[in-house]
Amino acid sequence: MNIEKTLCVQKREGCGKGASGRLRVQKLVPGIFYTSKGDNICVQAPILPLEKIYEEMGHTTVFNLEIDDKGTKTVHPVLIWQVQYHPYKKAFTHIDFYGVDLDKPVTVEVPVEFVGVSRGVKQGGVMETYREFVRLTSKPLDMPKRVTVDVTDLGINDTIAVADLKLPENVKAAYDNNFAIVSVLTKSDEVAGEEEGATAEGTAAAE
Repeated sequence: MNIEKTLCVQKREGCGKGASGRLRVQKLVPGIFYTSKGDNICVQAPILPLEKIYEEMGHTTVFNLEIDDKGTKTVHPVLIWQVQYHPYKKAFTHIDFYGVDLDKPVTVEVPVEFVGVSRGVKQGGVMETYREFVRLTSKPLDMPKRVTVDVTDLGINDTIAVADLKLPENVKAAYDNNFAIVSVLTKSDEVAGEEEGATAEGTAAAE
C-alpha cells in the first residue's frame, strides 16, 4: 500500500504566541511535527491544503508531510494527532503531526459508523449507542478510516461489545474491559434508565 497524499509545509523559527498569531493573519496554521524519534519541529501549514487533507485523512490515515527548511525538503509519513480550533470561528489555530514508523504499530481513536435497521427496533425496541470511537492498534497503513457496525441482526436485549467488532486483518481493538458499543432495549428499560438518571441528578442537587 502506497501513501497517496502529501501536505507541503515550511519549518518555522518562532514557536511563541506572538509568532503564531502573525502566522494566522497570513492564513497559515502553526503546528508541531513530533518525529518518530522523539524530536519536535515547529512548522507552518497553508490553511486551505491543510483543511482539505484533514477532511480526507482525519486522524486515522497516513499521509506524507513534506517539510521545506530554507529550500531543503524532507518527507515524513505522519498522522494528524491533535487539532485546536478557534473558540467561535470554524478555523484551525494549531495542529500537531505525529511521525510514524510504517513497520511499527500505533494506537488510534477510530470513529464508529452504525449501519442498518436492527430487527429489535422493528419489533418496537430502542437502539442505544454507547461509543462514537474505539481505540484500534495496527501498523499505520493498515489502520481503517472507520469501523462499520451492522446492527441489522440485533434483536431486543442484544448487545454488540468491543470484542464482537469485525475488524480488518492485522487490526486489533485496544481495551481493558469488554465494553458495550450498541444495544437494543425495550422501551420500559430505556424509561427506567432515564428515571434512574433523573433521580440521581435530583439527589446530587439536593445534597
